[in-house]
Amino acid sequence: MRTCKTVFKIFLIVGLVAGVAAPVGAFWDNKFEKELDKEAAAVKLVREVQRGGYDMVTTQELKKWIDSKKEMLIVDTMPYEDSYKKQHVPGAVQFMFPIPDMKEWDSKKTGGKTLADYKKLLGDDKDKTIVIYCGFVKCTRSHNGAAWAVKLGYKNVYRQPGGIFAWKGADYPVEEVK
Repeated sequence: MRTCKTVFKIFLIVGLVAGVAAPVGAFWDNKFEKELDKEAAAVKLVREVQRGGYDMVTTQELKKWIDSKKEMLIVDTMPYEDSYKKQHVPGAVQFMFPIPDMKEWDSKKTGGKTLADYKKLLGDDKDKTIVIYCGFVKCTRSHNGAAWAVKLGYKNVYRQPGGIFAWKGADYPVEEVK
C-alpha cells in the first residue's frame, strides 16, 4: 500500500513538473524565434540605412536636440489625415512617403506632391540637420524620405527609426493639428 502511495506521489510530481515544463519549454522556443525576428528587423534597418546613405538618431537623442533648441527640420512622413493631424513630434512638418521602397519619384505615391515640393520643404541649406521619421521601426516611409533627401544633396540627414510609436512609448509630448 505504501509503495502505491509513493508511486502515486511520483506520478503526481512528474505530472506537475511536465505540466510546468511544457509551457516553459514553449516560452524558450518562442524566445528564440522572437530573437530571429529581431535580428531580421535589425539587419533590414541597417541595410536600408547603408543603401540610403543617411544616419540615425534615437528617440532620446531627438528629444535632447529639441530641448536644446538645435536648429533642424523634422519631417513626419505619415499620411496627413490618418496620422500627422492626430499626433506628431512637436515642430515636425508633414510630407507623406509610401511604405514600399521608392527608387523613382512617383507623385501618386506622395499624395500628389512633386520632387520640387520636397526640395522646397527641405530648403536651400544643404548642410542643415534634417530628421525624418514615420510610425515605427518596420515602417519604411522614413527610409524613403531620408534617402530622397540624400539624393537631393543634403548632407546631415537622420532617420529616427522608432517613429511616433517610440516617441509616445517614451511618454514625450505630441502635437496635433486643430
